Amino acid sequence: MTREQLQWYDEKADNSDWIDALAELRQRATREGHCYQHVQAITVAIDQYAEKALGNRDYFLNKPYGVG
Repeated sequence: MTREQLQWYDEKADNSDWIDALAELRQRATREGHCYQHVQAITVAIDQYAEKALGNRDYFLNKPYGVG
């Protein structure tokens, strides 16, 4: 049995509260004005979690954009 790789985070999908919180944290971290190294550590940790748990390191980054 192989687990299907999740392609990207969709805020409209039925995600767990944990995944929604990680997506929000990853998005907000760069806007808060904290120490750059701390922000980088948080985003790397979130990406590593996504890679391990969801099978896609770019889960929060690679959502395709609509044309119009």
